[in-house]
Amino acid sequence: MPKLWSETVDAHRRTVREAIMEATWALVAERGPLSVTMTQVAESAGVGRATLYKYFPDVEAILVAYHDQHVSSHLEQLLQLGDQAGDPAQRLQAVLTRYALICHRRKRHGSDELAALLHRDGRVDHAQQRLIAHFQELIAAAASNGDVRRDLAPDELASYCVHALSAAGDLASEAAVSRLVAVTMAGLSG
Repeated sequence: MPKLWSETVDAHRRTVREAIMEATWALVAERGPLSVTMTQVAESAGVGRATLYKYFPDVEAILVAYHDQHVSSHLEQLLQLGDQAGDPAQRLQAVLTRYALICHRRKRHGSDELAALLHRDGRVDHAQQRLIAHFQELIAAAASNGDVRRDLAPDELASYCVHALSAAGDLASEAAVSRLVAVTMAGLSG
């Protein structure tokens, strides 16, 4: 098969897969995760049922694939933000702020039922471990610069950050999220 044809077929498959995931997510947001059928997904995505089943066996598999892609995208954003040049404390604060905003917005984009479905069986454990490792690196750099307390290990402080900032999902505004990040940074400064 010629390279151009192969690239075109791969692009088409990615486009169909994306359309299926987007349509499913929209239907679930409208109706709830247990109310969506594969027939509805096929209709909404503009594909036949046979085509749909070539890509995914059921609605849950579609949601998991979409969520995995979404989590990977957020993690990549956080890693890139933390890897930028600059003062370690400023990079740490930028990453903590972005993470808190992700937590804040996440709560508004799905039901508890959907969260339970997508987060069971340790599906996000790997991403969580990478996030904590990234926080540890940033905290260690800020500590060596004298901006973060040194009486606690970076892994403990990283865990503190993840748990403290997850509370952003329950806050009413982005201003409240900013205050939570400030309190978290103050806790890191000791």
